[in-house]
Amino acid sequence: MTAVFSHGRLRLYLLKLLAEGPRHGYELIRLLEDRFLGLYVPSAGTIYPRLQRMEAEGLVTHTAAGGRKTYEITDAGRAELAERAGELAALESDIHASVQDLAGLAMEIQDEVRGSARDVKRELREAARNARQRWQPPVPPWQQRREPVPSLPPEAEAGLRLERRAAELAGDVRRLVRRQGVMPEALRAAMEAVEVAAVEIRRLIEGRPPSR
Repeated sequence: MTAVFSHGRLRLYLLKLLAEGPRHGYELIRLLEDRFLGLYVPSAGTIYPRLQRMEAEGLVTHTAAGGRKTYEITDAGRAELAERAGELAALESDIHASVQDLAGLAMEIQDEVRGSARDVKRELREAARNARQRWQPPVPPWQQRREPVPSLPPEAEAGLRLERRAAELAGDVRRLVRRQGVMPEALRAAMEAVEVAAVEIRRLIEGRPPSR
């Protein structure tokens, strides 16, 4: 998002939002969050200093009520907006393209994690089931009600723990994808981590040694 709003373009977009009607800083943050489908949320430290500079330049003014400042564009602000109409159109186009890229990346990660987790969980369930079947010895009828059911062998217990951890990982990634304000770099890093884990699991399933 930094590239989209470089070289004073965030200030231009704030003027555009204020030209639509008076707003306080929190509203501007929420509007930007909605514009980027929740994948980018500017901080108060990003928005309010810009509003203060714009007010010092006479582009916006504010009124205070209930401890909250409501900002409104001035005639000078509208004049700058009109002068930069071409730049605003290009910015809108860049924002649209950026949102499409982010949404596509989020869906790609979600689909990859869903598919990988499903495959791994299926293999782990099968391995744990086979381990139980191999380990449980036949019990004489006269002992079936007297002896407690023995615990699982270590390999079966480890398999069940691994299956639970895989389910937790899938849940963690879903929460990351849906979390507001997550940056593209974090999504790409998550994708790389999931891909590495999936490759290592498949190597073990195929009986090959780990890569490291």
